[in-house]
Amino acid sequence: MENLETVIGLLFIITLLAVFSDKVHIPFPILLVIVGICASLVPGLPIIELTPEIVFLVFLPPLLYASAWGTSWHDFKRSKRPILLLAIGCVLFTTTGVAFAAHYLIPGFTWPLSFLLGAIISPPDAVAATSVIQKLGINKRVVTILEGESLVNDASGLIAYKYALAAVFTGNFVLWKAGVQFVWVAFGGVATGFVLGMLMVVLHKRIKKNTMVNIVLTFLTPFIGYLLAERFHLSGVLAVVTSGLFLTYKSSEIFSHDTRMQAVAVWQTVIFILNGVVFILMGLQLKSIIEGIRGYSFGEMLWYGFVISAVTIVVRLIWVFPGAYIPRLYSRKIREREPDTSWKSVLLVGWTGMRGVVSLAAALALPLMISDAEAFPQRDLLLFLTFSVIFFTLIVQGLSLPFLIKWIKYPKEVDHKLHEITIRQELASAAIEHIEENISLDVIGEETLNQIKRKYEMRINNLNSQMSSSLDRSANELFLQFTSIQKRLIGVERDLLVNMRKKGGYDDEILRKLEYELDLEDARLSLDLRL
Repeated sequence: MENLETVIGLLFIITLLAVFSDKVHIPFPILLVIVGICASLVPGLPIIELTPEIVFLVFLPPLLYASAWGTSWHDFKRSKRPILLLAIGCVLFTTTGVAFAAHYLIPGFTWPLSFLLGAIISPPDAVAATSVIQKLGINKRVVTILEGESLVNDASGLIAYKYALAAVFTGNFVLWKAGVQFVWVAFGGVATGFVLGMLMVVLHKRIKKNTMVNIVLTFLTPFIGYLLAERFHLSGVLAVVTSGLFLTYKSSEIFSHDTRMQAVAVWQTVIFILNGVVFILMGLQLKSIIEGIRGYSFGEMLWYGFVISAVTIVVRLIWVFPGAYIPRLYSRKIREREPDTSWKSVLLVGWTGMRGVVSLAAALALPLMISDAEAFPQRDLLLFLTFSVIFFTLIVQGLSLPFLIKWIKYPKEVDHKLHEITIRQELASAAIEHIEENISLDVIGEETLNQIKRKYEMRINNLNSQMSSSLDRSANELFLQFTSIQKRLIGVERDLLVNMRKKGGYDDEILRKLEYELDLEDARLSLDLRL
């Protein structure tokens, strides 16, 4: 009961912090980690452990799946070269750079332990990066690269972690065997996700009209993919990401409009809760981590944490500039296929490398003992260093990113409003063309047909007026007046429904159905007003 009360209290705090985050303009994950750290210092607060099993099996699959679902496959494919250079090359480069720093900085830190630390903190976090950059107006291609990297790098980081951990136990590491195994695990995970995606497409199509079952299946898919791949010792992360990218590409074919609307609302709520819980739990781990460290003063631990965090940031910056420009120098195809890469965009990619829950989960997953008589060496220090890098990158990089954008005068993303208007014009014109060519006056009558056409003609006139640079906005004003009146009339109907419910004598089920219809129409009109 005590744990249940604590969890409910955390959810309440998370909800309030979401509102506060918008007001103070601090990214939500950063605020949660800070509050979690402060809460961990409160005397008498129950200790809530964030076990690696909970992270890898409960939090990671749906969070990765949601991130993949929100990523455009076409954009991902166009940017696959820089994404893979970061997700694989930069992860391994960071692992090596951190390993050298830790080995020569910390007394008694062996090479296997140093590479293990590097593998743990090498992959930036998908959730943290997306949460920080989503409201900063960064170039779309930069956002795609960062999100794509964060989807794939967890796999490469965890695979490197696996072999570094094996080296700690055995003292041996064979590079070519690790390389072959890396390829097998990665491609096996991708294949698993692709096969699962195809099976889910068939299943969703067969039950397309059953909204509730379809939504439940969207939640089961990431867990099935992750567990299935891990069962055969393949990359569960890549299985989840691959199935998510494949299914979002097919979503228009496999889901009805009811499923899409309800699934979006349900997933947004669940992801909000998962993000909030996992980041505030990260902050709550600090007290227990510090209490477990022996043999180092607090000042020494802070110094080690600062240096390793700084090395983590600098190594990424060292990687991104050669990685962005050297391939362009030697490949004409890359120069023709990819847009010009400005140093400002490269700098932002290098600076946006916040670490998060995957790194902490990997550190927590370290075993307590190597054998029955020997404890795992430096486990608590590894945990503290990992937490230091997470905290340092989230706070320093996350909070400074808006100021960096302003300092380098980074151009804001081009407004896609005109592109959106063009698409809407094509949709409305196609509807009118279909009416004229395929709907007979004998079927619905001329007056009804004209009313339907008038609706689309007004929409086209409104869009044309927004595209025009002239001062004549009469068409746009007419459309807005028409839409506003419709919304006012919906308000009248809604008030009447409320009065009917208060008076009684009306079927509540019918009233709820009518209210839902009004909500849908009101939402559509609100979108029209925001054009």
